[in-house]
Amino acid sequence: MNAASVRMVTRSRSRGSGSRQRAVGEEAAPLQRGEAAAERRKSHSCVRRQQKAQRLNVAYEASDGEKGENTEPLRAPGWEPQDWRQQLANIRTMRSGKDAPVDQLGAEHCYDPSAPPKNKVKYIKQTSAILQQRYDGDIPASVAELVALPGVGPKMAHLAMAVAWGTVSGIAVDTHVHRIANRLRWTKKTTKSPEETRTALEEWLPRELWREINGLLVGFGQQTCLPVRPRCQACLNRALCPAAQGL
Repeated sequence: MNAASVRMVTRSRSRGSGSRQRAVGEEAAPLQRGEAAAERRKSHSCVRRQQKAQRLNVAYEASDGEKGENTEPLRAPGWEPQDWRQQLANIRTMRSGKDAPVDQLGAEHCYDPSAPPKNKVKYIKQTSAILQQRYDGDIPASVAELVALPGVGPKMAHLAMAVAWGTVSGIAVDTHVHRIANRLRWTKKTTKSPEETRTALEEWLPRELWREINGLLVGFGQQTCLPVRPRCQACLNRALCPAAQGL
């Protein structure tokens, strides 16, 4: 083989090698373009998620270390009766004299030697014996133990917790509180029992008012908002009370 033949073979091999490189490059180009397109779609998707997140206005309760100027306090939407604050203020005004029967009664009036035997007398005797035997003359410190005593219901249990133990465990609801809460529409719907009324009131009434509300409404029910023929003309809430509109 002469020198010219060697040069021809070399050039042929060189051209073949270049063709293969171009073929590999041509195959890689579509892959690179596809990867670039996928990257652009991914970037666009991230931008859209960021924009969507910016449009969300989320309220949360931050810890002490997280509170700042841009922190929005947690607002829990809830139902509350219309004009209830003004109604409550008016009742406080009408009860300012503290001259209702509930304001005068005390434990010294429980004993009446001339009274005929009734369930309350029986319950008092039974409960007294239980307190001596099980609680060393004291009273239980929980609602569950109190309602287990003869004749003690949820109303008296919550009153005892507040008066004896200084603990507000719930709203004490008797027939007066039950009646007035329904007349003032302090419940979302009409309730049929004092216990149902208690649950409805505790859903919206601020806890700092739970201790006060029983004595306030009981005296109001004894003097003004009577079970029969309520004295609406003398009531400061006559223009705010839904029940008074129908009388």
